[in-house]
Amino acid sequence: MITLRPIALACYVAQLKPRTQLAHKVHQLFDNILDTKCCQLSWACIAAFLLLPGPLCAQLVTRMPARPGAPQPGWVRVSADSQDSQNHVYKLRGHAKVETVDSILEADEVDYNDETGDAKARGHVKYHNFVGGEYVQADSVDYNVVDETGRYLNISGTSPAKIQARPGILTTNNPFYFQGKWAERKEDRYFLHDGFVTDCKMPDAWWRFHSPLFDVIPGQRAIGHNTVFRLRNVPLFYMPYFKKSLKKEPRQSGFLTPNVGHSSRYGYMVGLGYYWAINRSYDVTYLAQYFTLRGVAHHVDFRGKPNEKSDFNVILYGVNDKLGKGGYLLTAEGHTELPWGFTARGSLNQLSSFQFRQEFSQSFYEAVFSESHSVGFLTKHWSSFDFNVVAQRDEEFYVNPDGSVTTTTIHKFPSVEFGSKDRLISDSGLPIWVSFDSSAGFFGRTQPAFQTPQSVERLDVEPRIMTTFAVKDFHFTPSFSVRETSYGSSFVTDVSGRATTEIASSNLLRSSRDFRLDIVFPSLARIYNAPKWMGTKLKHVIEPRVEYRTVAGINTFDRIVRFDDTDLLSNTNQLEISLTNRLFVKRKDNRVDEVLSWQLSQVRYFDPTFGGAVVQGQRNVVESITELTGYTFLDGPRNYSPVISALRAQLDPRLGFEWRADYDPLRSHLVNSGITVDGRFSKYFISLGHNQVRGSDVLTPNADQFRGVVGIGDQNKRGWNAAFSAIYDYHQGVMQYATTQVTYNTDCCGFSAEYRRFSFGTRNENQYKFAFSIANVGSFGTLKRQERIF
Repeated sequence: MITLRPIALACYVAQLKPRTQLAHKVHQLFDNILDTKCCQLSWACIAAFLLLPGPLCAQLVTRMPARPGAPQPGWVRVSADSQDSQNHVYKLRGHAKVETVDSILEADEVDYNDETGDAKARGHVKYHNFVGGEYVQADSVDYNVVDETGRYLNISGTSPAKIQARPGILTTNNPFYFQGKWAERKEDRYFLHDGFVTDCKMPDAWWRFHSPLFDVIPGQRAIGHNTVFRLRNVPLFYMPYFKKSLKKEPRQSGFLTPNVGHSSRYGYMVGLGYYWAINRSYDVTYLAQYFTLRGVAHHVDFRGKPNEKSDFNVILYGVNDKLGKGGYLLTAEGHTELPWGFTARGSLNQLSSFQFRQEFSQSFYEAVFSESHSVGFLTKHWSSFDFNVVAQRDEEFYVNPDGSVTTTTIHKFPSVEFGSKDRLISDSGLPIWVSFDSSAGFFGRTQPAFQTPQSVERLDVEPRIMTTFAVKDFHFTPSFSVRETSYGSSFVTDVSGRATTEIASSNLLRSSRDFRLDIVFPSLARIYNAPKWMGTKLKHVIEPRVEYRTVAGINTFDRIVRFDDTDLLSNTNQLEISLTNRLFVKRKDNRVDEVLSWQLSQVRYFDPTFGGAVVQGQRNVVESITELTGYTFLDGPRNYSPVISALRAQLDPRLGFEWRADYDPLRSHLVNSGITVDGRFSKYFISLGHNQVRGSDVLTPNADQFRGVVGIGDQNKRGWNAAFSAIYDYHQGVMQYATTQVTYNTDCCGFSAEYRRFSFGTRNENQYKFAFSIANVGSFGTLKRQERIF
């Protein structure tokens, strides 16, 4: 075994003053190997070597090698069964090996020139780069260990794959396999001739990219000329020019993979797109999809990041429908960090018509979503204070029994909000916190029954004061606030004093006083021995709580135009009682988990009309009930609310259960119920849900809906994966939505097929979608990532 140390020798000679002839000779050798990666030095580093003190220079040269047993940086180690040298050429025969700090070249025979770094290897050649992870086999290799250039004959090898574990991307630990008749490296570029690339296990690869020439710049890009994509050796796609970015965050302009599909409503679907990387900060994706029965759909996605503190995304989707039901959906969102601590954020949702959403949305939940919200705001937070400038537009769509759609639109532009969270002003004796909310803005509302002026002024101010104290184990938290709200317009009253739907620009002042007292009772607890399957100990805790609230001074509730929850405040005199049961389990590893909670609450109303705000025989919404439940139950004056029950359980980490229900003693039945069960056991998963509403014509229409998802497998499971999901409406007796997905994943790619069924409103449709995924690369087809079950 012979070891050469050119860099160390050069470093030593550099310290000789004056320079001798030997020093100049070594520096000449320096020039021949300056750009070597095995020394892991750059021109700037070498220049620094010539100026550094001797001890520091030696410390840099003799740093620890990159791997155990490797030569020191700058060393070249050669070994073989037999060795012979002549004029700087070492003839290595039998198990020949040329080794640097980050690579090994092995062969039956190697001729190595220690002056130029050239190595000619023949017979069972193997090359391993420990920095990049490449492993190469070839019949013969001409290789230079200094500049790492070379030529390989009948080459095959592997290169580690860059794993991007993102939702919807199939991943594999397989490296990329490549093979070619010959290959060469020139400077920083690799050329593979008459070869292929795949990340499937060889030799029985599922897919391959074949090309007469691959041109690769590591870390930059890979180009294939006249590329053919083969699946099980069957040619599927031909691409005269194929380019893939190898950058850490790849962005490269080019055409997207075509996709095809079929729908009973749209006909056959054929799509093609183009991605344009405008520059480092902006890009645009355009997709065109032709529906044989309906027309052309256009999808434009424009993204940008003007600077490190700002970004935006604008998406426009539109359809030129042959049947006249086309339209568009424009969505946009963005944010930017501004000077002096301000932040601007916004989201835009502009829908041409609700009919267009129901006709062309590919998501069931989006198709039945009857709202559209747009908001933009400028905000700043400091100390306990918040400052906001808000512009907002909300649309609510209602489908009438005859199929027509009515719209309610509410807008605020602009609204200025300023407030403070609880701020301690005194902690001597009785602590006192103060806070306040205030807002001023212009509002408008349009609906079939009435329309406000374009801008209705509203000014709202509410200061609060709060304290807390304890008596024995009872904790009391009283608070008091004064609220003044001024409106620039209001409903006009008739001769009897009742409000009409006519709106006049007459000022209205609403004044209220709000007192709350929150009482937390001592908790009751007891500890038991837990069942062995749960843990070691089981703790049962009972938490009683009472809140009293009174609001007074609002005598004009029916004259107030409703824009948001600020306008729902009404008089009330109420007492809320709640009781919460909790079960805690101490596991064998001393971890404590809450495995069950059950909260029951009910409110007693001492003012059943809420100061005249509640009218018999109509749907009434006031702030008091929105804080209690999301279901309306006030169709007239009443003395108590339904009993609100919220039960959550997770006795086993693999299974979760939740049941939310409201029982109304006045009607003697559950008025609404929502049950959710989620579980995963090994490769099996399940999610079930049932929602039921037993309302009335005045309050809320009856509803009874079941949803469920069952399946086996997951996104990266090898072999067969399958899942089924459905949404069934018991009230209408219709399967509104159903989908079945079957996926087969190999070690390097996956095939997914999905059948989808829509049946709601006027939409009755069957869809068939397909996707092919390449591990660590991506997928193509009509089955989009956000539409997949897994």
